[in-house]
Amino acid sequence: MTKAELVAMVAEKANMTKAGAERAINAFLDAAVEALTKDDKITLTGFGTFAVEQRKARKGRNPRTGEEINIPASKVVKFRAGKELKDSVI
Repeated sequence: MTKAELVAMVAEKANMTKAGAERAINAFLDAAVEALTKDDKITLTGFGTFAVEQRKARKGRNPRTGEEINIPASKVVKFRAGKELKDSVI
């Protein structure tokens, strides 16, 4: 599903204009990025949780040459699905 398709679906389900739905989705995305940038966790009960986790530095291999390389530590965003989402997908 693309963002445009999501906007259209939200507009239809919330009985609002596509422009209003797009503003709402953009506001949510901006707020989510801002929260995750501050290492906050976003919990949407029944849907899931977005959280920033630290990934340790590790060794890897260059697939082209086979040479061992060092991969630096980094932060990654993880998503854990909630029970209702898991149950509805099965």
